[in-house]
This record gives sequence, structure tokens and C-alpha cells, in this order.
Amino acid sequence: MARVSIIGAGTWALGIALLLHRNGAEVTMWSALEDELQMIREKHEHKNLPGVTIPEEIILESDLESAVESAEVLVMAVASIYTRQTAAKMAPYVKNGQIIVDVAKGIEEKTLMTLSEQIQEEIPQANVAVLSGPSHAEEVSRQIPTTCVVGAFDQKTAEFLQNLFMSEEFRVYTSPDIRGIELGGALKNVIALAAGVADGLGYGDNSKAALITRGMAEIARLGVAMGAHPETLYGLSGIGDLIVTCASVHSRNRKAGVLIGQGKTMAEAMAEVKMVVEGVYSAKAAKALADKYYIHMPIVEEINKVLFEGKPASEAVRDLMLRDKRIESPVLPWPRA
Repeated sequence: MARVSIIGAGTWALGIALLLHRNGAEVTMWSALEDELQMIREKHEHKNLPGVTIPEEIILESDLESAVESAEVLVMAVASIYTRQTAAKMAPYVKNGQIIVDVAKGIEEKTLMTLSEQIQEEIPQANVAVLSGPSHAEEVSRQIPTTCVVGAFDQKTAEFLQNLFMSEEFRVYTSPDIRGIELGGALKNVIALAAGVADGLGYGDNSKAALITRGMAEIARLGVAMGAHPETLYGLSGIGDLIVTCASVHSRNRKAGVLIGQGKTMAEAMAEVKMVVEGVYSAKAAKALADKYYIHMPIVEEINKVLFEGKPASEAVRDLMLRDKRIESPVLPWPRA
């Protein structure tokens, strides 16, 4: 029986905890928020996952040292803005070669580092891997069929984690492309904000399909420039995650975008969502990466203007539609000269 500690106790952390518990693992959950742990102890559920029972066998821990040292595998499930500081606190207790699987999604604004890069920098002795894909906690916790991909630096680690997470309702693929997996997962949140804005403005399916398709083109351009593989970006952690985040009622990024499209400010939208909206924190980083690698990302540029410069959402959409005429796929040859 594998001993796994989940670092974090939000909805996605709970979804992972329930999955691993059903798979027969000995699961511990750690949180820095004692009131969050107390809520779970008393009610055996989380307020953001109503109706999902949390078994008593899942150990709830407020001592980080104990949670880290008792586990064979650590699952990093804190919100992306807390990844570095949490990793720094964990570092003294992590054993050489201990596996840390990051399941959050984001890019650090100041350094432009992915989450696995931040963890590796703070905990160099760890064996860092990632798990990503179209996987809302609300559905994983209710055993709705879901498919994800695990990325690792070596095949042995990837296959070990594949066996740990895989079940009848949770299918796991493996990949060596950690960078591609993380970029797809982080950048899709920015595009999902834009898709939500379009919904909030009252636009339809045509508009959303355009945003998803052209947003994917932007993600792919940047990802490939940064060394990611196109196959990864057009796979589960790229287009798969992009589709579900742009379309789902569970998506906090889409919900925040809807509120902004309806006229609320970024701060008002985040307050109403009441959970961390990762796309807001990744938007500036995405723009900075686009500038660094000289990649044209008009949707990312416009959502930054809406979020941080007060540009009306309707004007941003108009400016996207009225950009200079372009060819869709410049690499394709014309049959006739």
C-alpha cells in the first residue's frame, strides 16, 4: 500500500485524495488552514464539494514535517501562487529522490518559471513530476470518467505514477514532455478567461469556437518556441484541458470571465468566484513570455488589457475581430502559384 501525502486541502486536492484512497493508497492531507481541516473533520465534506463524503480513513494533518516525512509520494496541490513558498517550507523534510507530483497549473509572474521548475529550485533533492489534463475536481470526486497525463523525467517514475493514479474511472497516459504539459495547463486558463468574457457579453457558440481554436494556436506557437512538443499541446494537457476549461460550468476561470464580460472589475469577479482564479495570475506571465520569445498572442494581449488596464471587454473583442487580415496556416503551400 503506497503512502501518499497531499499538500493542500482544496477541492482538487480532495478529488485526488479520494481517487488515491479508492485505489488503496494510505492517504494523508495537509493544510495550512486549520479551519479547513476542522470543517472536514466535523462534516466529512468540503463546502465547495457538497454531497461528496470524505472517508474517515483519510488522515488530516496540520504538521507539515509529519505529512512530508511519512509519505513515499507527495502530491503538491496548493494554488499556484503558493507553490514556491510551500515548497520552501517542505524542503528540509524531503528525502533524496522522493517523488513530488505537482497537480496545480500556473506560471510564476516574477520569474516566468513553471510550477515544477519552482519546486525543483526549492527542493533540488526531489524527483519532480506533473499530472495534468481535463479534470475538474467536481467530476473526479464523483468518479466520472476522466483522462489525464503524467509527465516525468524518466520512464520508471512515469509508469510508477501511472499505476498509482490509474483506475476504472481515471485513465492515465505517460509523457516525457513536462514543459509541454505545464505550459498547456497554465496558458489554457488565460484563454478560458477570454471565453468567459465572450459568454458574459452574450456571444454564442461561434465566438467560443473561434476563441478556443485561435487560443490553441497561440498556446502552440509559444509552447513550441519554448521547447514543448506540438503533440503534447494538441493532447490532453493542451487542447483537452482548454476545451473543458472554456466550456464547463465548473471552471472558475470561465466564471470569472463571464462576470468581467457582464461589467464587473477583475477584483469584483475574483471576490465573487471565492476561489483562486489561476488565469488572472498567469495572464501577465503569458504576456511576458510572448514578449520574451517574440510570439504573437493577440488574445493574451487583449485579456491583459481588460484585466489590468480597464479596457472594456466589448472593445477588446472588436479589436481582435478587426486585426489585419492573415492566412490561417502560413506553412501550407498553395496548389497553384
